[in-house]
Amino acid sequence: MRCVREEQAPSRCRRCAGLVHPAFVLLALLLLGAGPPLLAADQVKPMSGPLRDALLAAASTDTAAPTGEIPAVAAPADSQPASAMPWPLRDAMAAAPLPASAPTLPGVAVPPDSLPGARMRPAATAPAEPIATPSEGVQASATAAEYTLFLELVVNELPSDRVAQVTVRGERYFVSSEDLLAVGVHLPEGASGELALDTITGLQFSYDQELQRLKLVLPSDWLPNQEVGTRSVYAEVPAQSSFGLLFNYDAYYNDTEDSSHYLSSFLEQRVFGSAGVLGNTGVYRHSFNDLGADQDGYMRYDTYWRYNNQETMTRYMAGDLITGALTWNSAVRLGGVQVSRNFALRPDLITYPLPRFTGEAAVPTSVDLFINNAKVSSDQLNPGPYTVSNVPYISGAGNATVVTTDALGRQVATDVPFYVTNSLLQKDLYDYSLSVGKIREDYGQENFSYGTEVSSGTFRYGLSDYFTAETHAEVGEELRLGGVGATIGLGNVGTLSTSVAQSQYDGKQGQQTNIGYSYYSTAFGFGAQHVQRNEEFVDISMLSALDAGRDELSLAKTSDQVTFSFSPPGNVGNVGIGYFSSETMDGQRTRLVNLSWSRSLWGNSSMYVAMNRDLDGEGYSAVMQLIIPFDVRSTFSASVERDTQGKFRERVNFGRTPPTSGGVGYNLGYATGDSTYEQADLTWRTPYAQMQGGVYRDDGRLTQWGDVTGSLIAMDGDIFPGNRVDDAFVLISTNGVSDVPVSFEHQLMGNTNKNGHLLVPSVPSYYGGQYEIDPLGLPANMRVPQVENKIAVHQGSGALLNFDLKQVVAASIVLIDSRGEVIPRGSEVTVVGTGLRAFVGWDGLVYFEGLQAQNQLHVTTPDGQQCGAAFALPKTDDEVSLVGPLTCR
Repeated sequence: MRCVREEQAPSRCRRCAGLVHPAFVLLALLLLGAGPPLLAADQVKPMSGPLRDALLAAASTDTAAPTGEIPAVAAPADSQPASAMPWPLRDAMAAAPLPASAPTLPGVAVPPDSLPGARMRPAATAPAEPIATPSEGVQASATAAEYTLFLELVVNELPSDRVAQVTVRGERYFVSSEDLLAVGVHLPEGASGELALDTITGLQFSYDQELQRLKLVLPSDWLPNQEVGTRSVYAEVPAQSSFGLLFNYDAYYNDTEDSSHYLSSFLEQRVFGSAGVLGNTGVYRHSFNDLGADQDGYMRYDTYWRYNNQETMTRYMAGDLITGALTWNSAVRLGGVQVSRNFALRPDLITYPLPRFTGEAAVPTSVDLFINNAKVSSDQLNPGPYTVSNVPYISGAGNATVVTTDALGRQVATDVPFYVTNSLLQKDLYDYSLSVGKIREDYGQENFSYGTEVSSGTFRYGLSDYFTAETHAEVGEELRLGGVGATIGLGNVGTLSTSVAQSQYDGKQGQQTNIGYSYYSTAFGFGAQHVQRNEEFVDISMLSALDAGRDELSLAKTSDQVTFSFSPPGNVGNVGIGYFSSETMDGQRTRLVNLSWSRSLWGNSSMYVAMNRDLDGEGYSAVMQLIIPFDVRSTFSASVERDTQGKFRERVNFGRTPPTSGGVGYNLGYATGDSTYEQADLTWRTPYAQMQGGVYRDDGRLTQWGDVTGSLIAMDGDIFPGNRVDDAFVLISTNGVSDVPVSFEHQLMGNTNKNGHLLVPSVPSYYGGQYEIDPLGLPANMRVPQVENKIAVHQGSGALLNFDLKQVVAASIVLIDSRGEVIPRGSEVTVVGTGLRAFVGWDGLVYFEGLQAQNQLHVTTPDGQQCGAAFALPKTDDEVSLVGPLTCR
């Protein structure tokens, strides 16, 4: 409603003037600066919309009318909430009664909980009554004030970084279902679109006006579970294998007075690549006299092809192999084929179950994990349930303490006992081995001797983290064998294992039963096992002897073993007790008792005492040993031994091992007893081989010996001598650049040779090792794309790791214009005819690689001017040429 100066209707104007209520006069004075400011200058916003028009109309007179915007902090429906209105202004408006003919003021209803310090309101409750009820004649929209806010959603005190559109109608807050789902709110079934927060059961909310945030409090079970840590030791690195040849050798020479005089060499050959490894091992022996001449010649050990699939953890083998076995059956050598699971292909994978600790965090919290009072991890948690699984390699019984600390410093500590054993498989993890072939006979005595055809298979499956099922089967000529077993975790009190197997051979049935129990902790350990068989039980390990008519070979009828270890209080060391018993099928019995004690002394020194006694024989044997390390490489030891005949022998020894990177080591020994023993030897380790030589005298007979061990590798078009490679290796290439330092796991391995190669032997297969080069000593014109790399290598093979160093023809050129001033920074420079392009930096300097002997430059300045320059590149081998200043014309 507006008051208009109109002479034809003075009575109407008087009615308009009568609407100027004292409260509105106070409003106008406050807003126009007639009193102290209600808000800071940066908080005052210009008023607009229906409320401004109403106030202008109420404050108008016949002689004056306000012009321009009225500064105010109002909350119309299209701007901000009424809660932003200054307190005196809001109180004045709420206290003053409105005339019956007052105009409608949309958006002035103030939700009390929208003010600073508003209390938390649970959802699914009736909205509170409005703070004022409109007088008669005021439209109903005054009780349903509506305005829109854009607020950050905060879930259980954790900012979500999500800004949502919030519509306020009266005291009810409406948010889109999309925003609510994004922060984890559980919505009623079928709910969509804009939803009132007070209708969602379990949700609490409040409006933080000062920080413009909508705080939501969700039940813990609404929030996602957090996995803290990982069960992997380190990230998986895909293994590589380059093509190459490897020849390992270990040549041993022995010359004993009035006795043997021979040369024995262990030899191994491998061909490797992406198709796997083809390998062969054997021993060559040559006697220089008649003693042992019947053993001269070459003896083949194993010939095989092996391929590992790292992704599926599957190993394929053909040739000489060993069958898979469980704890309650025997493994044998075969010539055949095999498919098996190989967990060694994934060293990042932990196969046995580790403890997991669960809890709930109501607010952002930190969690610390202590294992046996040692802190092993610290992580940050968001609100909600969590599971801590970053437990290190541990075994046996222990105690975990989970300590949570919230933002106010309040701590909650929870003690959780646990028991870990590697004899179990994680739930749904399985292991297997299937082998088919002929039994290898006379291994180490005959080159090619194979007997009965057999098949063998084993399978293990983790039904749960506490129960692993096992099964085994064997099939051979006239032999059928099958068995089942289980390993059961008994909570925190240990592990129980049991199995039963039955065989059928030559029409006779045999049985085998096995039961065992174990418990280990830092204070003590206990283990017991009992195996029972009858005389008719046969497995594939006995087939060759039975086929040859050697009935004397059989498994034990019963076997028992009990071990117990503990650490007495007072730091007096560790005590071990063992009992072992075995009875053959013909009734012969052997019972042994073992006692041991060990204790750490000063530094890394230690003492060890042990005694063994045969309960069915006479006498006992014992040993007492003192070990004193002087440093990482040097060790002194002294011992006293007693045999079952009551004879004593004293020994002293001092040794120093050579450094891994190369050097000299030695060993000195002396012993007394029935005879005197003296020993001295020297070891020299080089990057190309390890050589040893020495003498020892036993009972007056002198022996001289020597040994050379190493490898030859053909790879990347070259042959590399090196130390023996038992598993895998890496060949470093720097693209022909010599004398570059190379490190493996931050340990210097040496410098590249004249062809830019360095061999890193004895690398653990499937381990993602870090390899680095040091570029600090390289010429300035050497391009180094990378200085470190991480790779893993397949079992028994090698990988070529190339650091692609390149020497570039480069120059730094200073460009000036015809006035002698440097070319402006940012000017574009191209080398004509080459496509090379660069930009001028400070002081007119521009850098190019790949230049020719003669070069023509074209320059375009930022303002579009163009010029050119030409120069001849100076000849230099290892420096970046500095050219100029060149005048650009």
